[in-house]
Amino acid sequence: MKRFIHSKSFSAWTAALMSIILGFVFAFIIMAIADPANAFSGLKMLLIGGFKRFADVIYYATPILMTGLAVGFAFKMGLFNIGASGQYTMGMFFALYVGFMWELPAGVHWVACVLAGMVGGLLWGLIPGIFKAILNVHEVITSIMFNYIGMYLVDMLIQGNATMYISSKTRTAYLPATAQLPTLGIERSNANVSIFIAILIAVSLWVILNKTTFGFQLKATGFNKYASTYAGMNGKRNIILTMGIAGAMAGLGGAFAILAPSTIAGSSMTYEPINVIAANGFNGIAVALLGSNNPLGIIFSAIFISHIQRGGTLASLYGYKPEIIDIVIAVIIYFSAFAMLMNTTVASFFRKLFKKKNSIEEVSSSHHDNSSAAKEEA
Repeated sequence: MKRFIHSKSFSAWTAALMSIILGFVFAFIIMAIADPANAFSGLKMLLIGGFKRFADVIYYATPILMTGLAVGFAFKMGLFNIGASGQYTMGMFFALYVGFMWELPAGVHWVACVLAGMVGGLLWGLIPGIFKAILNVHEVITSIMFNYIGMYLVDMLIQGNATMYISSKTRTAYLPATAQLPTLGIERSNANVSIFIAILIAVSLWVILNKTTFGFQLKATGFNKYASTYAGMNGKRNIILTMGIAGAMAGLGGAFAILAPSTIAGSSMTYEPINVIAANGFNGIAVALLGSNNPLGIIFSAIFISHIQRGGTLASLYGYKPEIIDIVIAVIIYFSAFAMLMNTTVASFFRKLFKKKNSIEEVSSSHHDNSSAAKEEA
């Protein structure tokens, strides 16, 4: 217990917990101002509503889990990958292209689509990485620009492809069944095998970061790039690789979202080229911050964010707008930004409490030993 309390994991956990609690307190205040009579019912729905739609929680958690990994993995290298939206959209396009334009056997087609999505995101992530490593152009600038470039480019390519795009419906056609991800068999749900793939990838990234030389080099460069370069680490190569891997994660998120099976037989998920940046890319930033940029923490934060999003949609039954969830998430992330403050208050409180308890036990033990010794002497 002493080792756990003094660990970084405990500090991150207490910071996330306090951020979540403060977020719900703020949500209750907003609900009480909007409609005092239904404030408790609305808050209850936020807290437990997701359990009523757990299959949907899994489906919506998967894309933001991948974009959260894209942001968190890059942050370990000291890079802020704010271009996850563009990488997500490019991965979606590559997956759509293979789904429509390639004819492959069942069982192989969807795998090829997923791999294509990963390649699309990887290529879109490599470009800011190359600019950063070779030209020292800040990744925030290039990745933001490539969000818009990727969005407009994908919309243009889709609208110019008669096989993929139905102009009368202003959206893509239905994907072949062979290109769709295998379903989990949950009735009236888009839940599919991608959640297990995403969790496996998150665990693999954790192993890479904590159990391999490559992961050590990435974290060392993130802590101090000058010291790591002096130690012989190839910072430029690591920057390019990191952004490429981060882009691949976001691209997989786009592929998982668009390749999900539909709840209506003979249909599929579709994409509307309406010149809007993918929100899941920015939700990934929230997921990564709440998960302290730890791949394992990101798994739970993605499920939590998806959980309260589903509960927020059910809060409309009590007259509250679904946008209340955006407020809750924004407040949670705002307080997550003050993680150090949370750590020095909450974590230090438990550490002092634990230390005080140990001191009392030591004094008591010492007193008992002295009493025993006195009795023996007598």
